[in-house]
Amino acid sequence: MLPHEVDAFLEMLVAERGATHNTINSYRQDLRHFSTYLKDLTSSEEPLTKTTHQQINDYFVHLSKLGFEATTLSRKLSALRQFYQFLLSEGWISSNPTVGLDSPRHQRALPKILSEEEVTRMLDIARTQTDAEGCRLYAMLETLYASGLRVSELVSLPLTAFHLQKPYLLIKGKGGKERIVPLSECAINSLRAYLVIRPTFLKRADRQAQKWLFPSHSKEGHLTRQRFGQLLKELAKVAHLDPSKISPHTIRHAFATHLLRHGADLLAIQKLLGHADLSTTQIYTHVVKDHLNSLVNNHHPLASLNNKGAIQKTRKHS
Repeated sequence: MLPHEVDAFLEMLVAERGATHNTINSYRQDLRHFSTYLKDLTSSEEPLTKTTHQQINDYFVHLSKLGFEATTLSRKLSALRQFYQFLLSEGWISSNPTVGLDSPRHQRALPKILSEEEVTRMLDIARTQTDAEGCRLYAMLETLYASGLRVSELVSLPLTAFHLQKPYLLIKGKGGKERIVPLSECAINSLRAYLVIRPTFLKRADRQAQKWLFPSHSKEGHLTRQRFGQLLKELAKVAHLDPSKISPHTIRHAFATHLLRHGADLLAIQKLLGHADLSTTQIYTHVVKDHLNSLVNNHHPLASLNNKGAIQKTRKHS
């Protein structure tokens, strides 16, 4: 059982920040892990409001020795910082014990990228599967590659998010923020075909499943992230691709990377992906840096002048 301060913090995240179910679970697990560590350390039920700066610092030293990655340590530190800032704002503590703690240093890993040919191969294979589950998988893959949605956003799309007469999806993303994501003609057509057979999946589902675009008999009422990931890996095997390279997230990365390679604006990609900060989107510039260099050299107004100067220089020396 978690301390009541943690319950209050989690309730605040839902009420004031619109935190998702996955986010709440992540914070709950991180705070439970820290609470258990303190209990084992002090051999008592000392409240989290009495935690010291040194105890938190020792906790992260302990995690580092256990081999936790820097990304995981950063996430846990973020959870503790927000938790203790909440306690401070509520007047339950007089100072924030996380102040002054250094964030673990790490290099952001570049996303795994699928080539356009690999994605096309998967789409071609999916298109040939004419049974109900195959039709659904094709529609979801086309939609994912056309929109770059997070997998949680894709599987939990309400039926009202897609209108037959409108070439876009209305997405409610992190923090309850809404954004409009345009769809390709292929994605629209695949969704139209899927809607014809959608009632097939309602037969095995509860009444609450009727509100979802991709209903299922799962407890959520819609197809789960895990099941969709499994279906993609099965499709990868049929397409003779390495299943370990394929996930909903790699399709999302492919969407962003392929757009950038074809000259799309980084700010536009940020909005389509639903990133709150442009720095998150900028990782894709590292993936396609050679292509971006080529764009600058070929299309910058001064590029032609520089090339002419280089040619004239060459002629003088020849």
